[in-house]
Amino acid sequence: MKKNPFEFQFFHTIIFASTILGAFACSGSDADKISPEIKSITESVYASGNIKAVNQYDAFTNASGPIQEIFVEEGDSVSIGTPLLAVYNEREKLSRESAEINKAYADLQANQSKLRDLQLAIDMNKSKMQNDSLLFVRQKALHDQNIGTDVEFEQKKLNWENSKTAYESALIRYQDLKREIEFNSNNASKNLAISKVLESDYVLKSKINGKVYAILKEKGEMVTPQVALAVLGSADDYLLELQVDEYDISKIKLGQVVMVSMDSYKEQTFEAVVQKIYPIMDTQTKSFKVEAKFTKAPPQLYPNLSLEANIITEVRIKAKVIPRNYLLFDSLVINENEDTIPVKVGIKNYQFAQILEGIDESTVLIKPSR
Repeated sequence: MKKNPFEFQFFHTIIFASTILGAFACSGSDADKISPEIKSITESVYASGNIKAVNQYDAFTNASGPIQEIFVEEGDSVSIGTPLLAVYNEREKLSRESAEINKAYADLQANQSKLRDLQLAIDMNKSKMQNDSLLFVRQKALHDQNIGTDVEFEQKKLNWENSKTAYESALIRYQDLKREIEFNSNNASKNLAISKVLESDYVLKSKINGKVYAILKEKGEMVTPQVALAVLGSADDYLLELQVDEYDISKIKLGQVVMVSMDSYKEQTFEAVVQKIYPIMDTQTKSFKVEAKFTKAPPQLYPNLSLEANIITEVRIKAKVIPRNYLLFDSLVINENEDTIPVKVGIKNYQFAQILEGIDESTVLIKPSR
């Protein structure tokens, strides 16, 4: 009878696996024999990172040129809009000064004398028109009584019409001049405002209420919009900026407890809580940025201090556990008779592994030889 090739392959695999597992088994001393115990086990994800001030940012200018003046020092407190430094630019300075001159020349108050002159002309023409109107009315009354000549009547009428036209013309000139002055004044104000905005691009100002942590350039140095000039952030409020590997990010949730250790505080552990998970992976480091907030913080912190953290992802109370080094291939254990037993594993950490199925507390295990 022809043998089934799959059946042969199956038995060959079993024999091969048994041979490999046998190589890991050893009788071991009594000290190496243990049984599962019931205790709490915690699973965590490792992350490295740094301390950051809340709202910490690198300050850039929109201008290019040499630094003309630095207004603050490292450690100074600042408010929104506080000038940090100025970049020198002759063109924008001259443009602003020219706009100021134009504004002064076109200012509405500065042109009031022109309007007053026209107002005087209006008053004079109005007075003359009223006087000529009165003379014309009197002459018309005499003319209706056949007193006086037609020439005198026509002359008085013409004088009144001319003075009326002159008065109306003066009114129009006044309104035209007023509109022109107002337009020029508004236009000059806007041009000055634009010049000041352009010039203000050469003055770097704080975006936050906080503290100056670093001035990165010195007076006289050339700068461009691509160069960071200062580092600012909150004066007293800090957060943890963590890098979590892409393989672990699915385990991270908001509110999880973070255990933190720092080189600046040897043999001390601090607590924080996850408050933000950035939803995009850094393709260079293959990691995700996670922010955490201290709940138990060190007495003194500084931006960019390095740290290591363990983000607690799960805690099991009264779990059946064995030491991690008694677990073989993450799915097998070896009993005192050197039999390999498959087990179902729950959560794990660096020291222990939770056993869900396969053995009980009475099972005696030996440590596999590695």
